[in-house]
Amino acid sequence: MTAQRPDRVLPAAVLWDMDGTIIDTEPIWQQSQVELTERYGATWTHEDGLSLVGSGLERSGEILRDRGVDMEVEEIVLWMTEYVSDRLRHDDLPWRPGARELVEELHDRGIPTALVTMSRRSMALVAAEALGDRGFRVVVAGDDVERPKPFPDAYLAAAAQLGVEPTACVAIEDSATGVASAVASGAVTIAVEHIVPLTDIAGGDVHLTTLAGVDVDRLVELTSPALAARAAVSDEQPGPTPPVPDRRASDGQAVPVGRGTDRVSAEAAVTEGGAR
Repeated sequence: MTAQRPDRVLPAAVLWDMDGTIIDTEPIWQQSQVELTERYGATWTHEDGLSLVGSGLERSGEILRDRGVDMEVEEIVLWMTEYVSDRLRHDDLPWRPGARELVEELHDRGIPTALVTMSRRSMALVAAEALGDRGFRVVVAGDDVERPKPFPDAYLAAAAQLGVEPTACVAIEDSATGVASAVASGAVTIAVEHIVPLTDIAGGDVHLTTLAGVDVDRLVELTSPALAARAAVSDEQPGPTPPVPDRRASDGQAVPVGRGTDRVSAEAAVTEGGAR
């Protein structure tokens, strides 16, 4: 067996955001907001929709209610979730460039993955099940945790269910809120810019504009420096892993799928399609 190069650190797991990172659902979410506000004669702009990218659904529901949608927050959340889920069930899933290929290659290389989303579990499973046996080992959805992104709870729960340390994981996100959540968990964080610019956000170890052309070897190349730095700190300061607040199965068991701060330099992060 060939020895692993000292500068090549494999992640213990890769934790994926869903909306905007795995599948391009953001335009569908925004259309649901437009149609719902139109029903109640409420004013809603494209900029309003962009402001909710990466937010928890309950927060989105509160904002829509404050803007004039005369429904309870939970009713708003369920209405939007069903709207988006129905589109996903009846249309081809709008995969983001390179995302599905990278998830499947990670599986083939034996690196576990988890889906970490603020969407409801029922919707998350639509995307997770589309990948079949080459998909995610764990799904953590918005209704599985007490606190939404930007709190780290969902990422901590995913790492705990996989039985790995968060600091040994790589998280992939497309929104400032999601990046903040992943960074707070201690995971090495890749920010992949999509609808909302991420140029000025604080945090994140690697910034890209696309995953197209990023295979497992490239992922390892990009994240090894940050993973090695996390491991060195962990070796110097061992300690117990903090408890993870979540709402998984009522019996406390994990529910399987059937859904850093030193940025890599621009030169190191350049890949086909561009990186920043």
